[in-house]
Amino acid sequence: MQWLALILVLPYFWILLSVYRGLKKINTFCPNKPGNQKISVIVACRNESENIPLLLNDLAAQSYPPDLFEVIIIDDNSSDNSYGIASSFGAIKNLTVLRNNGEGKKSAIRTGVIAAKGSLIITTDADCRIKTRWLETISSFSDSSGAVMIVCPVILEEGKGFSGKFAELEFLSLQGVTAGTLARGSGVMCNGANLAFTREAYLSNMENIHTEIPSGDDVFLLHSMKNSGGLKIEWLESIEAVVRTSSPLSSGNFFRQRGRWISKATAYNDTYTIILGIVTFVTILMMLIIPVAALFDYTYIYVYFAILILKSIPDYLILGNTTERYGKRKLMSWFLPSQFFYPIYVLISVFYGYICRQKWH
Repeated sequence: MQWLALILVLPYFWILLSVYRGLKKINTFCPNKPGNQKISVIVACRNESENIPLLLNDLAAQSYPPDLFEVIIIDDNSSDNSYGIASSFGAIKNLTVLRNNGEGKKSAIRTGVIAAKGSLIITTDADCRIKTRWLETISSFSDSSGAVMIVCPVILEEGKGFSGKFAELEFLSLQGVTAGTLARGSGVMCNGANLAFTREAYLSNMENIHTEIPSGDDVFLLHSMKNSGGLKIEWLESIEAVVRTSSPLSSGNFFRQRGRWISKATAYNDTYTIILGIVTFVTILMMLIIPVAALFDYTYIYVYFAILILKSIPDYLILGNTTERYGKRKLMSWFLPSQFFYPIYVLISVFYGYICRQKWH
């Protein structure tokens, strides 16, 4: 049984090491010429009256020519004045504010894409902040790469205390896995807070985003494009392309969000994503079971620390690389306590994921 536990963790070790090797291949993109295609920026929002003016100001300050981009805000049945505030904003030349034709973010994004005039669609969230060369950088990368989907970095705002630092580290680990798997040509996830794709590719794949599931507008689209074959999907590494998003206001919000992410996993049909999910779950399960076994047989404590080491080596390499790229290296001082807490975090998130699934039925 002891040897079996270690053997079950080895796939996690090798797969995550391959993700790290993917990260090592990534080069920072430096635009050598500005893009010139028409861009449609789509923002789905619900009850974002406090945040939407900040994002709109950032979009108004873009270095990209105002004639070459439009902003489409889709109000997803807000109960506050998000629609009115966005509609009255006058600093963006081509701004359109629409009501969602349905309900939920997937429907809102579809409403925006159908109304869009640009050949390149870029999505972000209302609570995000962007740099002035955001559109210029993505457009230039689109021209030079020829990718139909471009996955861009999303960074969580600085948190406080252990919960805040853990949330930052966990988010950065997801960024590392996102970038590393894409660099290997086997992307497993992306974030709709900073995602670009051609309008044509979206329209060809929009029937595969599982409208019956509230979340996953980004990941299901990625998997559909990936499994279509022959479509180029790229990671964009550039500090100018980074989007910053706010930290969860409470631990409850944090776990509910992670629960929504986990709840959609049963609908995945991408083989590599499923394998990665299974080996991660098995590793976490071993980290929960082995300490219990150690209560009855103390020798299992050695097995636990062996598993912890096997899991921590690739995790540390991925997080070390990612924190270094985004100037967050100080967060690595929280790495070890986060490793001990991680199995508990997953257990709570799975519980919230189960609750989310029950709400769909």
